[in-house]
Amino acid sequence: MYMKKLFYLFLIIFLSIGCQNNGEEMNPFLIDYDTPYQIPPFEKIEVSHYEPAFDEGMKQHLSEIEAITKNKEEPTFENTIVQLERTGKLLDKVSSVFFNLLGANTNDQMDELASKISPILSSHYDQISLNQELFKRIKVVHDQRENLDLSVEQMRLLTETYKGFVRSGALLSKNSMEQLKDINKKLSSLSIKFDQNVLKETNDGYSLVIENEEDLDGLPQDIIDQASNLASSIGKEGKWVFKPTRVSMYPFLTYSNKRELREKLYKSYINRADNDNERDNKEIIEETVSLRIQKANLFGFDTYAEYVLENTMAKSTSRVNELLDVVWDPGLKRAKKEVEEMQNLIQKEGGNFELAAWDWWHYSEKIRQLKYDFSEEEIKPYFSEDNVLKGAFDVANKLFGISFNERKDLPVYRDNVRTFEVLDQNDEVMGIFFTDYTVRPNKGGGAWMNSFISQSNFDGKQIPIIANTCNFPPPDKNGISLLSFEQVETLFHEFGHALHGLLSDVEYPSLAGTRVSRDFVELPSQLMENWGRHPEVIKTYAKHYKTGETIPDELLEKISKASTFNQGFATTEYVAASYLDMAWHTIKDPVNDANKFEDSVLDGIGLIPQIETRYRSTYFGHIFAGGYATGYYSYLWTEVLEADAFEPFKDNGLFDKDTADKLRKYIYSSGNSDDLMTQYVRYRGSEPEIGPLLEKRGLDNF
Repeated sequence: MYMKKLFYLFLIIFLSIGCQNNGEEMNPFLIDYDTPYQIPPFEKIEVSHYEPAFDEGMKQHLSEIEAITKNKEEPTFENTIVQLERTGKLLDKVSSVFFNLLGANTNDQMDELASKISPILSSHYDQISLNQELFKRIKVVHDQRENLDLSVEQMRLLTETYKGFVRSGALLSKNSMEQLKDINKKLSSLSIKFDQNVLKETNDGYSLVIENEEDLDGLPQDIIDQASNLASSIGKEGKWVFKPTRVSMYPFLTYSNKRELREKLYKSYINRADNDNERDNKEIIEETVSLRIQKANLFGFDTYAEYVLENTMAKSTSRVNELLDVVWDPGLKRAKKEVEEMQNLIQKEGGNFELAAWDWWHYSEKIRQLKYDFSEEEIKPYFSEDNVLKGAFDVANKLFGISFNERKDLPVYRDNVRTFEVLDQNDEVMGIFFTDYTVRPNKGGGAWMNSFISQSNFDGKQIPIIANTCNFPPPDKNGISLLSFEQVETLFHEFGHALHGLLSDVEYPSLAGTRVSRDFVELPSQLMENWGRHPEVIKTYAKHYKTGETIPDELLEKISKASTFNQGFATTEYVAASYLDMAWHTIKDPVNDANKFEDSVLDGIGLIPQIETRYRSTYFGHIFAGGYATGYYSYLWTEVLEADAFEPFKDNGLFDKDTADKLRKYIYSSGNSDDLMTQYVRYRGSEPEIGPLLEKRGLDNF
């Protein structure tokens, strides 16, 4: 996922940030970093530095805006649009650190400050986006755009700037502007609270604590060891602990022979923030949706979905629903056949129960072993985290000619964070790449990419500083972390996002890298997964962590044949969540019972009881604590693009230079410097077809 904390990314995209004195010690945000490549000096940054830095950053930002509005000269592209691009650097500086670490390395003090500062920042940005003197200057330039002899990227910057102000309320009446400010402030607070509730429910809520060794029946030794280490870390020596996180729960659901324990752990996961306690999110959801309806109405839209989709490739709810419908029907048919197979196996084994949601991982793994004669535990020894990362680096080198040089002397915010110089073909440093892969309690769930600094060629070349954050298993006593194949795909996915940021080559920072629409941003990431799962590439990095042996061809062939296995489940749980997202944002009136509404939506689409939507509303952070509201469909939308975009490599070779050069130029390096579909057509020659997607998922015959 691009970034689970999309709310924070939204702030980072449009903000800038700074600092002031903290007693005798200078606030590190207020002075130039004395670090290589302007990496934040993490070891010098204290929580106490953030708030004064935010205050000073906002103060400077407003002063910079005032300088533009007080300019007596006629508005021009240079003195208005370009100058606006120069504002807010101090605020960016502190925001990028604070919000990135809030997602990856938080604590109670940071959570408290986030709750305090987020509505203040919301008001700050409203003060700028609703500044009528500023907007008048922007509008004058925009109205003259056809006569200004602008480059393609300059025209894009102008039109995107103007559109951004309009979509932020610049054309509203004064009364509506005041209403919008109040709505935005409330929404920012609700978003932060929602996310904090999910994190606390996950880490501080229910844990499955096993005291009797017999209850570990079926679990592989490495999973048992991880559970023992987790227990020790929270003061439960001699026991085994499993938490409602994917890295802890999925292996238990897959291998445990204790059905009643699988049920307990699974239900604790799907009921997060839905336990009628102080961390319950149902009322937050209801208020959020109500405020979003009000916001859409202010802009003249009947629904929030219409407001959001106006600024995407999809453009309309009908196009989104058409896409979901095309995939839903064959996906559901395939899922029902998968249920039949597993139910038959249950009966064959003498089980006297119907397959339930908490049984799916367990019996689908058994079916896979029967059909393809291999298990996850058989292949995991070939996928050490370090080797998979080297494999991703090798793909980037073969495609784009870049290389990665690890540095152990650069500033980091945790001991197990790794840093790499990214080198171009001339061995010049073109970016810095951080990896933060290991699961820990103060890290948000899921996986995402962040920018500490975005690329630009503006006022001097600025290299990007990019981070990938994941939740992979902690290393064993020998420092080895073994990944499931799903985690391998996640690493390549997030690395694709990183490449989008690292390869960016645009003039203006607000158009750089991943600053594109939600239904395009997943293209570079999902596209990279194709190399990660291709047999030819797997053989280059799948080395046994003990012997160094390359993964056997026989096992590789089994993995390849199983590539569409369980796609009914994968498709159905994802599309169900996409329908749920669309349902929340196509209603015209508030909801007063979140669970009842959710049930009616899922019943209405015919979701079978053996499958739960990938995210229930109370922990659907993408849409209630991030930037994917009316945007969760975008993974599927960009999968259509991605499946189509990979076709030339299937035809011409995995690392065909001409194709790779076009891919870099029009997809990975161009950012938001031109219309996104135009860029795609320049790469591919035409708009995408859905056929490659259905074939890839094994749904073309359903």
